[in-house]
Amino acid sequence: MKDNFYITTPIYYPSAKPHMGHAYSSIVADFFARLKRIQGHKVFFLTGTDEHGQKIQRAAEKSNKDPLKFCDEISKTFRNLSSLLNLSNDDFIRTTEKRHASAVTNLWNILEKKKEIYLSKYSGWYSVSDEAFYNEDEIEDLDGKKVSKSSGSPVEWVEEESYFFKLSKWQEPLLKFYSENPKFILPESRKNEVISFVKSGLKDLSVSRKSFSWGIKVPSNKDHVIYVWLDALTNYLSALNYPKETEKLYKDFWPANIHIIGKDILRFHAVYWPAFLLAAGIKPPQRVYGHGWILSGDEKMSKSKGNILDPIEIIDIYGLDALRYYLLKEVSFGNDGNISKEKLESCINSDLANNYGNLCQRVILFCEKNLGLKVPEYNFTNEDLKILNDFKENIENIEKQINDQNINYYVEYVVNQLFKANKYFNDQAPWTKKDDSLRLNTIVFVSLELIRKISILLYPIIPNTSLKVLNIFSIKEKDIKFDTISNNEYLKDKKEIIKLGILFEKIKK
Repeated sequence: MKDNFYITTPIYYPSAKPHMGHAYSSIVADFFARLKRIQGHKVFFLTGTDEHGQKIQRAAEKSNKDPLKFCDEISKTFRNLSSLLNLSNDDFIRTTEKRHASAVTNLWNILEKKKEIYLSKYSGWYSVSDEAFYNEDEIEDLDGKKVSKSSGSPVEWVEEESYFFKLSKWQEPLLKFYSENPKFILPESRKNEVISFVKSGLKDLSVSRKSFSWGIKVPSNKDHVIYVWLDALTNYLSALNYPKETEKLYKDFWPANIHIIGKDILRFHAVYWPAFLLAAGIKPPQRVYGHGWILSGDEKMSKSKGNILDPIEIIDIYGLDALRYYLLKEVSFGNDGNISKEKLESCINSDLANNYGNLCQRVILFCEKNLGLKVPEYNFTNEDLKILNDFKENIENIEKQINDQNINYYVEYVVNQLFKANKYFNDQAPWTKKDDSLRLNTIVFVSLELIRKISILLYPIIPNTSLKVLNIFSIKEKDIKFDTISNNEYLKDKKEIIKLGILFEKIKK
């Protein structure tokens, strides 16, 4: 068994219903989780909802609902989205759970005992929408209102008693940590942003609030609630039964291998989070990956702009695997991605219907008409072995690329193999080999092996469809093994295959 692998999405803030950005983060994390599992890793995949803070309290008040009841309802929509996206998550955590409160309280007590926290007074700009504090140079005037330069969210002046975390103390240790762990923050552009921010000077961070009540109370002072980000980030520990560090779940999976997050919350994960952990004597995660935004036109999707593509509606119209494939292929991981229904439809037609679907349909239909769906005998030529061995020769590089979260390399490789497989079947033209049964049989066998290999590679991307294809070879989900793509004769012991229906309907324009 290979090393354990712990991957997380951000825990989503349920102040409104899920959008495409939530779907994208979750699908990306699920891609890695599934891929690592078929590579032989023991995986723990976490998602969930962050349910405390002033923003939630105000949203609940606006709806005339108790905050917990409000969170129960909204959190359920995110849990339902996880199911709708066919996520393979092992846990769904809510920060309103007792196990989480216990973990947060424990972490706070450690930081307080180590004198990393002190009581003072906060005065400055605060964004309820971002749940973030901003310095004077991080805000600007816009239409007569003060807003965050980075998010555009309104800020308000806050003056109140507050506990502070000694973030300034950790400026140099953080820079040292980044230097010693050069791949802690990816992509490289995000790392440079973080290092520049830290080098510009860190100020002590307000980590409690008195002006609202919806949150976990400071253990030693019930007049304060713990700052939502100190609370929320701890979910990555509480899901592993922290503070019970001796339990198997914690010992097996901490530190996390990777947090998949949007770039807008990079500072919290790449600066505050490792600082909290280092101060508490806990190992930081191995990597934080800040991906880009999902854009509609040139703008980030947002409820206020009315430009949201609802993932639930898209799935209802086009199907889940179509959306998963489109987002993983067309959005350059790490960069902003501009998506549209027109591009999605084009992707479905060209890649899924014409390329993958067409390959499977043609080969299996030919096999049915000429071989009665029997797995044929074969005698490989050098040309056959060349296309089959390509997978074995590239396994090591595929794994290296994916360990650096290079999704685009992976998807591009799969697409290229699909083109090669289609070309092989066309060029070999088995329908012209009726007088050479062994050659006809070999072409079919090679084509079936190519479909099997490609379907295994597609499994983390489009699990439902690839499983449908693999099932024709009597390969169940538990039997999918990444290293079997090196085997050119996996199907030799199969007697017959099962008939396959249409995978993707071509969209008429």
